[in-house]
Amino acid sequence: MLQCNIIFRRQPFREITMASSKLWSARSYDEWKSLALAEDERSGAARWRHDERSKRYDYKVIRKRLEELREIRGSGDPHALLFYLNEGIHGNMGGIGSSSMYKKALFGTKDLITDYNRELAEAIAYVGSISDEEISLAERLEFLRRASHCYGRTALMLSGGGSLGPFHLGVIKALFEQGLLPSVLSGSSAGSLICAIIGTRDVQGLESILQSDAVVPAFQGISSGQDVVQQSPERLEISEVRRLIAEIIPDMTFAEAFETSGRAINITVSPRDLHQQPRLLNAVTSPNVLIREAVLASCAVPGVFPPVTLAARSIDGERKPYVPSRQWVDGSMTDDLPAKRLARLYGVNHFVSSQINPFVIWALRDTARSDDLFSKLWEINQNASREWLKATYPFAMQATKSIYPLNILTRMGYNLATQDYTADINILPQRRLWDPRKLLAKLSEREIKKLIREGERQTWPKIEMVRNCTRISRTLDRLLNELEARSLEQVA
Repeated sequence: MLQCNIIFRRQPFREITMASSKLWSARSYDEWKSLALAEDERSGAARWRHDERSKRYDYKVIRKRLEELREIRGSGDPHALLFYLNEGIHGNMGGIGSSSMYKKALFGTKDLITDYNRELAEAIAYVGSISDEEISLAERLEFLRRASHCYGRTALMLSGGGSLGPFHLGVIKALFEQGLLPSVLSGSSAGSLICAIIGTRDVQGLESILQSDAVVPAFQGISSGQDVVQQSPERLEISEVRRLIAEIIPDMTFAEAFETSGRAINITVSPRDLHQQPRLLNAVTSPNVLIREAVLASCAVPGVFPPVTLAARSIDGERKPYVPSRQWVDGSMTDDLPAKRLARLYGVNHFVSSQINPFVIWALRDTARSDDLFSKLWEINQNASREWLKATYPFAMQATKSIYPLNILTRMGYNLATQDYTADINILPQRRLWDPRKLLAKLSEREIKKLIREGERQTWPKIEMVRNCTRISRTLDRLLNELEARSLEQVA
């Protein structure tokens, strides 16, 4: 007992500060991982990972299922394994997907959880690799489709944030380098620009633009061209935004982008008119809509940039107005993180957010690190305030319905205040307060690089959580693609 007390002792503030400084100075994920593992060894968190016992999840059930999986795989009977897997594959079985399991250690979670996820993924992969003589291709495909539908998949949501958008690119870079970038992405306002950059390029093109020496030139359209931080920032003009979009986003429709990248990108736009609803533009709901106009509309901050009429490509290849009677503005005003729509369209049930919306990040807490009484009370207060505002919204709109532009401003204000800005995994900037003059300003190259780097560094602590929570869905998607391709070859 004495040894345990020594291992799990509270760390002095000075030691915590020094460890945080070293982690923040890491230049790559591998370096960060090495430092985090060393700190976990020093603090005793490594011992916590090795000890499977915890009140935060049902370790007895997970241990039993892990042993069963290993036994059935070891028997070499694919039918028995398929029968066992057909009993159900669950992402949060016994609480293993809870963010609370990633609070103790800097790197990862309980070894038992990691081992179970790995064993389950390998069991699914084994079913996909066996010969057609043992289990037919049609039967295995049917199992994988059903399992994928039941298990769900992950989406990455990129919030609005004005000139802070390069932060998202750092998040994308960190996930992509680890092979963890989801195939479903959404973006609002500044997030729509990054979403479009990612979703209009194949793997080679994405690798190229994410190289350190290629990222900053891609943002020359919003760079001040100076290497120093400016005291009096110069505001972006709409002509510069258009030029930036034209230079870094290919002239594609959403359907063409999906064929190129294999990623389902989604861009939120808000209606200019009072009685219209926001739209989520993608290859499913609006395949012929052109992405450049969608991004321009999603970035059209009301009162700063003019509203935008969307465009689409006709069957003969001509550019034509899309719903010409409607104009659209900043997507973050009504649906910054469109989780419900993504769930309905793609079967997504697990969400990662890169959140830089300056109006809300100051009030958000990292659910994977905040478990104290103050954080719980803060969350309760936020939820109660949000529900109160939802209840008073009809009255406020009735009172202002004939007063333009107060009615529009009232709707926007309520929409901003009542949205849910958090996800299952939240990647937030270290600094929560920003100079409001810089939110729509040109940035120096130094500032752009700093934002990208911060996005990377803030993602590294979440990598293992993303890896564990998406391992099964990534395995299912990969096998489905492979076996469906084989099925088409056999038909041909």
